[in-house]
Amino acid sequence: MKKRAFVGVGIALGITVGAVNVSAAETVAYRSNGAVDFIPNTDPTNPVNPENPDPEKPVNPVDPTDPDGPNPGTNGPLSIDYASSLDFGVNKISNKNETYYARAQTYLNDDGTAAMLKTANYVQVTDNRGNNAGWRLTVKQNGQFKNENTLNQELTGSVIKLTEPAVKSNALGVTAPVPTETITLDASGSEAIVMTAAAQSGAGTWVNAWGAVETVRENDSNGQEVESAITKAISLTVPGNTPKDAVSYETTLTWTLSDTPGNEV
Repeated sequence: MKKRAFVGVGIALGITVGAVNVSAAETVAYRSNGAVDFIPNTDPTNPVNPENPDPEKPVNPVDPTDPDGPNPGTNGPLSIDYASSLDFGVNKISNKNETYYARAQTYLNDDGTAAMLKTANYVQVTDNRGNNAGWRLTVKQNGQFKNENTLNQELTGSVIKLTEPAVKSNALGVTAPVPTETITLDASGSEAIVMTAAAQSGAGTWVNAWGAVETVRENDSNGQEVESAITKAISLTVPGNTPKDAVSYETTLTWTLSDTPGNEV
């Protein structure tokens, strides 16, 4: 009788141990997946502040040469979003060689009033293709500064120079495009490279701004002394032996963005 009792206890213990093992085996793992796809963005990109190029905080730049401007940017995915028009101010007629400096870029508030913000003049490019293929931006002057409604119609020999480029973006971990240190524009219409992005660089929104803003005192068209914000990094040189009439002389610039990478010619 005692032997049977012992055997019975052994069987009961065996059943208990087996139940514990079954409970531990009920903890299992299973893997699911997450995915997101992107496509090139063909929407236009709004101008940004060149000092803080955040697409979440667009700005309203003023075109000093066109009250109805500025021209809208081009559509994406590879786009020129904005390029400053250059205003070299009101100047006294001179028979000496003179250099004039571009007025700073100004802005409007959302309600259309003048904003306090003044920055260097700039150009803005966005690459939303998503292929990291690189690009090249160029600019050319379309003929000499001229006014066809006066006797001396052209500012013969005048030259624009853009120096001190600074390239910025809010893109993280992206290799920046390389700017040209000095750009010279004249009536010949020769195309100058502004900045280039080699393959595997230049994705996102990029601005190239020239120089810094300085405040100077000068006379306006009425002879009154005023404070003006200028950028000396962008200049217009006019020869003294070029006849000048008391009119406004104008030209245009053409900015061209191509998908040719910066390391290809």
